[in-house]
Amino acid sequence: MSESNIQASTQSEIQEVVKQKYGAAAKQVAAGGVATCGGGASLNCCDPITTNLYDEAQKAALPAEAVAASLGCGNPTALAQLQPGETVLDLGSGGGIDVLLSAKRVGPAGKAYGLDMTDEMLALARENQKKAGATNVEFLKGSIENIPLPENSVDVIISNCVINLSGDKDRVLREAFRVLKPGGRLAVSDVVVRGEVPSNIRRSIELWVGCVAGALQESEYREKLDRAGFTAIDVEPTRVYKVADAREFLTAAGIDADSIAPLIDGKFISAFIRATKPAAGASSCDCPPGCTDLPCCH
Repeated sequence: MSESNIQASTQSEIQEVVKQKYGAAAKQVAAGGVATCGGGASLNCCDPITTNLYDEAQKAALPAEAVAASLGCGNPTALAQLQPGETVLDLGSGGGIDVLLSAKRVGPAGKAYGLDMTDEMLALARENQKKAGATNVEFLKGSIENIPLPENSVDVIISNCVINLSGDKDRVLREAFRVLKPGGRLAVSDVVVRGEVPSNIRRSIELWVGCVAGALQESEYREKLDRAGFTAIDVEPTRVYKVADAREFLTAAGIDADSIAPLIDGKFISAFIRATKPAAGASSCDCPPGCTDLPCCH
C-alpha cells in the first residue's frame, strides 16, 4: 500500500472513531443526560478541560441541551471579537453552543455556520437552533478536511477542541485558509503541547480523554499555520493542565501519577490560537523588499 493510501486509511479510521464518540455523546444528551468524553457515565475524565468555559449569562440564554453537549476546551466566541454582520464558521460544531453564541454576536445581518460530520450531533444542533429561535444559523454536514463552502466566503473561523482530533491537520488549515475572505481571521481553541513529553507517557495521557489525543506541539501548530498561508499567528494559553487534574483517571488506569508528574506537568495546555489570512494584494512573505532568495519573494 502506498504512503498516500496509508494516510487516507488512517484518516478514515480516525474520522470513524470521532464520529462514533460524538454520536454517542449526542445520544446521551438527547436522552436527557450530559455529554461525556467517551460515552461513559462520568465526566471525571475531562472535567478540568470541559467545565467552567461559559459564564452563567451565556448558558442561561441557550437551550440546556446545547450546554450539555459541549465538549470543548475553550470559549472561542468570547475571544474572537466577532462583529455585527460578519459570517462565522464553526468547525466541528457539535450540539451548536458556539454557533448559537456566535449568531447572537454577529446579529441578524450576520450568519453563523456550523459544520459537523456526525448525524446525531447535527440533529441535536438543529433542534437547539429551533429552541433558541436562531434564524441566522445554518448547520452543514461534512468534514473539516473538506469544508462545503466556496472560497473567500467567511469572515471568521472558530473551532473548539476539534482540529486536534483530525488526522490531517494540514488539510484542515488549508481548507480554513481557502474559505476565509482576504483579511479573514482564524480564532480557535485547541489543546497543544509545550515541550517534550516521552512517547509512552504521552500515550497514557492521551487515554485521559480524546480532547488531548492528537495535540500538536505549539511549534508544529505555528509551522502548519504558516505553511497554509496564515500570518499574525499567536498562541495564547487559556488553561494549563497538571497531573492532579487527571489523578483519579490515571490511578484507575494503573498509572503512578506522582512518578510522571515532573515529565508532564504544565506541558498540556488549552490555548486560543489566532491567525489571519492576508488581505487582498498583501503577501504572506516576511522577507525584505528586493529579496529573491525565498520562493514567495519571486
